[in-house]
Amino acid sequence: MIRTTTAAALMLAAAPALADTETYEVDASHAQTLFSYNHLGYSTTFGMFSGWEGTIEFDAEAPENSSVEVSIPASAMFTGWEKRDEHFSSPDFLDAAANDVVTFVSTGIEVTGENTANITGDLTLGGVTQEVTLEATLNQMGDHPQQQKPWLGFDATTTLLRSDFDAGAFAPFVSDEVEVTISIEAGKADA
Repeated sequence: MIRTTTAAALMLAAAPALADTETYEVDASHAQTLFSYNHLGYSTTFGMFSGWEGTIEFDAEAPENSSVEVSIPASAMFTGWEKRDEHFSSPDFLDAAANDVVTFVSTGIEVTGENTANITGDLTLGGVTQEVTLEATLNQMGDHPQQQKPWLGFDATTTLLRSDFDAGAFAPFVSDEVEVTISIEAGKADA
């Protein structure tokens, strides 16, 4: 019912990477996208995507020069009810059989605060690509105590319209708006 990779992700992104960027690889075990929507006015339904892959080209001194490219299989969606997962994977929503990969590729970044930025990028869900903006926060940057290498952690939020991705079945009774929250970690790539 919703796709995000992204975007989710997600995180820090921007224009073409410059020489001062460092490559970070997404830690799939600590990268999740949560989504929620209103169901007929009675409840809020939640779901999750996990299993991210991708890289962040990060420039700590000039975050606007950073970029992100991530993907996640649509089949990695989990809502807690198998029949709902099957329906969301159908052509009514994600059409996962034909379009199993959800991607987010950054196209620009606007630094909005000391640890915040608006990340614009192309989100592809169900075979449809739309521009989205993520409101991102850099949670922490430093050496990971277990991995013993530089690490980044980001949260990001956005609101998507299902209908923008040809997944608007049952709207407006089932909300067209889907709230998306992304949390992701990435470790510096080995040389």
